[in-house]
Amino acid sequence: MTPAEAEAALAAIEAVFASSEGMAYLGEDVTMIQHQLQAGARALDAGESDALVVAALLHDVGHMVGQFVGEQDASVALAADADAHHDSSGARWLGQWFGPAVTDPVRLHVSAKRYLVVTEPGYNERLSAASVHTLRLQGGPMSEDEVRAFEALPHSSAAVTLRRFDELAKDADVDAPPLARHRELIRRVLLAG
Repeated sequence: MTPAEAEAALAAIEAVFASSEGMAYLGEDVTMIQHQLQAGARALDAGESDALVVAALLHDVGHMVGQFVGEQDASVALAADADAHHDSSGARWLGQWFGPAVTDPVRLHVSAKRYLVVTEPGYNERLSAASVHTLRLQGGPMSEDEVRAFEALPHSSAAVTLRRFDELAKDADVDAPPLARHRELIRRVLLAG
């Protein structure tokens, strides 16, 4: 990717964030943007790779762009008690610019929730009410075969790590740094290809 292409990608990401300012986060106490910024800040503070920090920052972008990539708008899907498939739509949208180190954890973060509900005692009890509701829409707990298939995927471990940041990023009292603070990190990941 050229520097000009990286700038165009950054501009597109920034435009989606700007147009989604104030977007509700499916019954949580934070907005969609606050949630993603908190997840990214947690990944950065934990010393995760640049790619995983970007994945955390953008993991729910599918809620914001789903209608542009063939999925239902998140609020329409929720009202219809249906899954918006934001994991796959977000990964497809991000795949214009990023490789699997970013897109696979995004694509797999819903599967990681379904996985953790089965494999980690007490995980289900820590889910927010909204996350429990969407878990049902997203297929519920994994079967044993699904667990084995998930564990065999190249970026499943990164998706589980991202999922943990996702669950912790719902605190209305946390004021995470804005997307602009991560601009150079996102640019590095874009240019690294």
